[in-house]
Amino acid sequence: MTTPRRPALMLALGIVLLFDVLRVFLPSLITLFGRAGDTPPELMGLYAAAWFILPFLAAFSKPRHALIAGAAGLVLARLLLEAGIGQLYVSSAGVTAGLTFLYGCAHTVPRRAVPVGMMSGISLSLLVHLLLDGVDLVWRGGPLPWTATLALCAAFAATLRRAPLLRSSSQPELPARHGDGEPASARVWFLFGPALLLAGLAATSWPKPEEGPATVWSLTISYGLLALTLVAAVAQAVRPAPMPLPLVTGLLLVVFVALLMTPAALAVTAGLAILSLGALLACAGAGPPGRRPGLALLCGGLVFLVGTFAYYAAYDLDLGLPNAVVPIAASVLVAAVAVTGRRVGDPPRAPSGAARAAVLAMVVTAPLTVAAARQPVPAVQATRSGTVTLITYNIRMGYGLDGRLSLDRIASWAKARKPDIVLLSEVDRGWLLNGGHDGLARIARGLGMRYHFAPAADGVWGDALLTNLPVKSVRSHRLGAHDYPTGAQAQEIVLEVNGEEVGVVNTHLQAPEGQAPEVAAIVRGLGATRPVILAGDLNLTPDDPGMRILLDAGLSDPLISLGNPPTSPADAPVKRIDHVLISRGLTAVSAEAPRVPYSDHLPVLTTLRLTSVDQEG
Repeated sequence: MTTPRRPALMLALGIVLLFDVLRVFLPSLITLFGRAGDTPPELMGLYAAAWFILPFLAAFSKPRHALIAGAAGLVLARLLLEAGIGQLYVSSAGVTAGLTFLYGCAHTVPRRAVPVGMMSGISLSLLVHLLLDGVDLVWRGGPLPWTATLALCAAFAATLRRAPLLRSSSQPELPARHGDGEPASARVWFLFGPALLLAGLAATSWPKPEEGPATVWSLTISYGLLALTLVAAVAQAVRPAPMPLPLVTGLLLVVFVALLMTPAALAVTAGLAILSLGALLACAGAGPPGRRPGLALLCGGLVFLVGTFAYYAAYDLDLGLPNAVVPIAASVLVAAVAVTGRRVGDPPRAPSGAARAAVLAMVVTAPLTVAAARQPVPAVQATRSGTVTLITYNIRMGYGLDGRLSLDRIASWAKARKPDIVLLSEVDRGWLLNGGHDGLARIARGLGMRYHFAPAADGVWGDALLTNLPVKSVRSHRLGAHDYPTGAQAQEIVLEVNGEEVGVVNTHLQAPEGQAPEVAAIVRGLGATRPVILAGDLNLTPDDPGMRILLDAGLSDPLISLGNPPTSPADAPVKRIDHVLISRGLTAVSAEAPRVPYSDHLPVLTTLRLTSVDQEG
């Protein structure tokens, strides 16, 4: 028995569009609605929940009407987002439209098409995201992104016209001999939300190499294997394993997700977790039709929202338990729902050509993803000058004041200043909440620089130093929490400038009054035999008591005599909380805080000159 291709393709393309909208909606909650912490989290959560609750109104309409109206709204939202119009509210409405479309699908898409279309849509979206180096089409300008977006929307619209759909469970439009004259199990529709959460986390949230750019072999192992398993997930959804293997697959999913929550997680682990998801969705799709599949789908969407907020809220609120519990619990839920209630026998099968197509897609896709992520490794460049240009910048996950992804604009601006050292705070390397991009690798590529990443909150969030100067040593010191849930670190680097050693401490203080003494101790140790620079978002003004602790460690604040430029907030700066402090042996030639709109902070651009170095102490 074959899988109805057109309904499956319609469902897959609709999910791709919905995932595109979600990757705009989620960061917009933080950068536009939440203003990166200025809005109470309760209000932000209520706003987000409203757009996931509105689709429940679809229950008062006919499923076909919900499908068509939701599809039209989803396409319109996607096109408006490509045009950069009304990002926050358009993406919010797009989420509602996408869920409304899926509600209609739950009642009208033939049973055999559902797990195939569902996992194909998720995997295809993740694969395209990977091929685009994490910078989705919606963040790119020019005719090519528009052409691709229009082609996707047109293909989706075409499937809407031609897909044979069920009129109702009692009046199937498909011939009964196909065995598809019934809707899919409510279980598989409920699992869409948890599966979207787990796949979204797995595809980008695994820890990346702390030093880069990564070599071709490293990229092949990570991105190449992830691409292979994403495609294999589709094949497994099309041709699921027979019982009792789903029991084993459910256990493997839980194990893989648990491993992803460890610092040693690899991309291949993420791929295997997604592969397990495909098998379990196919298993759930083989269950009895069940009642109210549309309601099950919308409840699963709420699971996605609650799980996403619970996982990332732990970085700002003390939830009383580690946030790793959230994806592990979601994996247990998926495994339990998929395996229980399954109708034995009658697993959906696809033509043998599907397996051959999947193998071909894997062979083609893996090298493409490696090529997309590959960056030439810049050469180390020793300098004979005792003068260095330094930029320190809190980049707010790479999102500008307009809420749009600004990674390429940050890199272009910084490169024009010809810096020797770039220090970044709030570097995101894969949070689903922020769109799932490796901002550090992207900026380093634009600058043509090597980078050293220092994890803080978790393995993909922290601070980074970029430079092509010779690096003698790098070390990250974890700072005390001091009752603040988000982690912080101090990155200690020793560079060679004109044949002499210069120490750099790069940090983003979260609890400055408690963490300032810890950083001061690091500065004293590093500065015993060399001049030291302490820079970053210190969350201290020059008059705060914590600043006095840092100055007492042998540092001075040269920016006071160079105009004392404010850095926050970027649109109307009134205070300086981003600093460049220096010890003896260094002098500041110039300093400014350029008015650029690429973050909610302004960068600090400083030129420093090495005046004396006592290597003997």
